[in-house]
Order: sequence, then C-alpha cells, then structure tokens
Amino acid sequence: MKVFISADIEGVTGCTVWDETEKGKDGYEAFAAQMTREVNAACEGANIAGAEEIIVKDAHDSGRNIDHSKLPRNTKLVRGWSGGLFSMVQEIDDSFDALIYIGYHSAASTDTNPLSHTMSLSVDYVKINGMIASEFLIHSYIAAYLKVPVIFLSGDKGLCEEAKKLNKNIEVVAVKEGKGNSTINIHPDLALDLIKDGVKNALGRDISDCIIDLPNEFNVEIRYKQHKDAYKASFYPGIVKTDENTIQFKSEDYIEVLKMMNFLI
Repeated sequence: MKVFISADIEGVTGCTVWDETEKGKDGYEAFAAQMTREVNAACEGANIAGAEEIIVKDAHDSGRNIDHSKLPRNTKLVRGWSGGLFSMVQEIDDSFDALIYIGYHSAASTDTNPLSHTMSLSVDYVKINGMIASEFLIHSYIAAYLKVPVIFLSGDKGLCEEAKKLNKNIEVVAVKEGKGNSTINIHPDLALDLIKDGVKNALGRDISDCIIDLPNEFNVEIRYKQHKDAYKASFYPGIVKTDENTIQFKSEDYIEVLKMMNFLI
C-alpha cells in the first residue's frame, strides 16, 4: 500500500496566532514539533494498516518544518517547493492508494479558524463553481483528477465539516475549533491517539467510496484584498476582471485551473 500525506500547521492543535506558524517567531518551534508529531501519528496508523511506502509533503510556508528523524523509516519527506502545479501534494500520482491531510485549516473568508486563508494572504476568497474553496478542496480535486481516494483529514472543526459535505466517507478528526480570534483545542497527546486510530480505521476498510467527484467544468472566482492584484491578474489569458478586486476564470480542464492559480495566487 502506497500512502500520501500532506501536512500544514494552521490546523494543528493549539496553533492560534501567526507568530506560531513562522520560523524564528515565538512559539513556532513548539508547533512545528506538534506538526511533526501529528504527521508521525498518521504514519503509525498507516503502517498498522499495512502501508509499505509513505510520501509526506511538508506543505507549510517554506516547506521545512517537519523533523524527518521523528518519522518512520518507510517515509520519504518532500521539503521546499518545486513550483509545480500540484503544490501541497507535490509528487502525488495515480500510483497512490490514499491521500491523507494533517493540520489543515479553513478557507479564506470563513470564521472557523483565526488563521483561515487560501494559498496566500493576499486573497479575500477563492470560489470554485460558487463554493468557497479551501486548500483542502483545491488539492482534493487533484486527487479526484488522479482517482486517488481522500481518506482522512485532521484540522479545525470548520474544515472537517466541509470535508464531510464534500464526501461523507472521509474520516475526520477535529483537533481544534476557532471562535473569533481564539481557538479551543484538544490535548496534544489526545490528538495523536485520534489521528493514529482514525488513519488506521480509514485504511482498514473499503476506501473506493472516498474518491471525490471531479466537476465537469470549473468557474473560478478570486477576490483579492488589493485592487492592484486583480489588475495585474487580468492580463493572464482567459481572465475576466469582474470588479475592482475580483477576477473570473472558466475551464473544463482542471489542469488549466491549476496553471492559473499557480501564477495568480
């Protein structure tokens, strides 16, 4: 069994303010360590379920947060950013049996995590076919394109609820809940137990019903916080500028959507 894990930090239990997500800032080291521990818990659950190979993408900020020495020996860790289209799931392909998300967070414009954002802090929101798009959704459509089942997600409660709406068969563990500019968090050790058991259970059953449906066409709307960004983006082929801060892009090919996002977000 070949498993892919994509990990972020803003959905890790306890992580609440931006300083805790940035190298060199107060609190960062503790939450980078918890990010590593939560990823390791997912790896342990996958190994119990029979994983032979695990690829982990460190998908936060510089991509240099996870301590590989704390993970099992059958893992490979993708650090840094290639600049390729698959971004937070770099190196996934159709040979993988399952995709797992650890430490993911709610989308820009939502109020369920004080660290909510989508790919960049420069956008107010991203919508795909009228639905607010999280990083989870954007990358799950990549999995859908490849027909790789999305089997597990840990992160904030709001995103876990979104995942269940997308596909009710995805196993979720909410390790935190956002309220205003605060978070309500489960104990770090409890998070590890729940993630390990959740991944083990998810991989221990028929996961064919965890393949997400890929839309036949894509209508993408991006609203920027600054109007100059919308103006600059309007020169990308196929972009329509709909107001001072908003652009729109349509395609039937999700790869073309990813190309657009790669340059404009």
